[in-house]
Amino acid sequence: MRILTLASRNVRRSWQRSLVTMLAMAFACFIMIFFASLMEGMMQGSERSVVAMNMGDIQVHAPGYRDDPDLYSRIDNAEALVSEIEKQGYRAASRIYGYGLLAANMASSGVQLRGIDLKQEMQVTELYQHVSRGEWLVEDDVYGVVLGKKLAATLGVELGDELVFVGQSADGYMANELFRVRGILKSVSDGIDRMGLFVPMPTLRELMAIPAGAHEIVAVRADRSTDLDAATAQLALLAEGQEVKNWKQLMPVVARMIETADVQIMIMLVIFYIAVATVVLNAMLMNVFERIHEFGIMKALGVSPWQLVGLVFTETFIMTLLAAFVGLISGWWISDYYQLHGIDMSALAGSISYGGIAFDPVWYCAVTANALLYPVIFLLIVAALAVIYPAGKAALLSPVKAIYFR
Repeated sequence: MRILTLASRNVRRSWQRSLVTMLAMAFACFIMIFFASLMEGMMQGSERSVVAMNMGDIQVHAPGYRDDPDLYSRIDNAEALVSEIEKQGYRAASRIYGYGLLAANMASSGVQLRGIDLKQEMQVTELYQHVSRGEWLVEDDVYGVVLGKKLAATLGVELGDELVFVGQSADGYMANELFRVRGILKSVSDGIDRMGLFVPMPTLRELMAIPAGAHEIVAVRADRSTDLDAATAQLALLAEGQEVKNWKQLMPVVARMIETADVQIMIMLVIFYIAVATVVLNAMLMNVFERIHEFGIMKALGVSPWQLVGLVFTETFIMTLLAAFVGLISGWWISDYYQLHGIDMSALAGSISYGGIAFDPVWYCAVTANALLYPVIFLLIVAALAVIYPAGKAALLSPVKAIYFR
């Protein structure tokens, strides 16, 4: 018996039911490819928000600095260590910090000053591309600063306004300086948004009386596909005696969210495709019951139960493959479109944050092999499971009863 030929004819014969079934499966595949691409984009965007905007892949601190971030807990050989890290193929930058009170327009706020090496910092983070108003720091403007979005709103300052800083330097004397607003950042993280003030490193060294050393060294892998734990262990050997941690250890909540994103996709696939399985089961059951008389004659002519099972399965897989093709092409197209243009959620959500990290309100898809293949594979599996009962029903029919079935 030519099963494929008969199955093709049967699909065409009941074309209306076949079309409805295929459209339901294609729509489910389309939606799940789009959802999986959005989730992949969210994972990549989340990691980028943590790594590329602030923390880098790996951070080095003096022992105890993260628990008690004071001016005196410094990495003494910071410049040499940065140079050694770069020799191992990483990009690295050192940072120094200061704390105090910032005032403007009769308002004041606690502030964290971050002194950065402008050339090195641009190699490890993308903060210089994340300025919403104004411009990033330059070496020539030693008192021009960039501050966080919420800090600027708290102080009520705009570009060009003056800021008064008061704090205590490392030598125990009063540290005070007059800065000028050069730029205001977009949302980065809760800490930077509320307290972040970025200053050229030489300016902050002089202000806080920190002649040498650094409070923090940030390193980024040249190849992001390499193992992060292995890279952390490698830098721990280079920075012996210092505290070395990667971004997943520093931000476990965000890391956990990203790691479980694949599980979330699988759960949504199962839930969504249960409805698809119901449609397939119903369509194929109706198909079997309408053809009981036909199946009875086929069995009487010598067609075996397994051949009938193969016939019903083949009919289902023809419809499934056609639906998967349509769903794959349409899902790929819409995901690729929003990979370039994104979905602007700012009107609904405004600023989006999770685990202290601000996320871009424009959600972009990421078209990956997993996002395209998982929905298609799940659709084939679900269709195969859904058709087991109708196929078994056809195979177990009694030829005599089936022939006289009314």
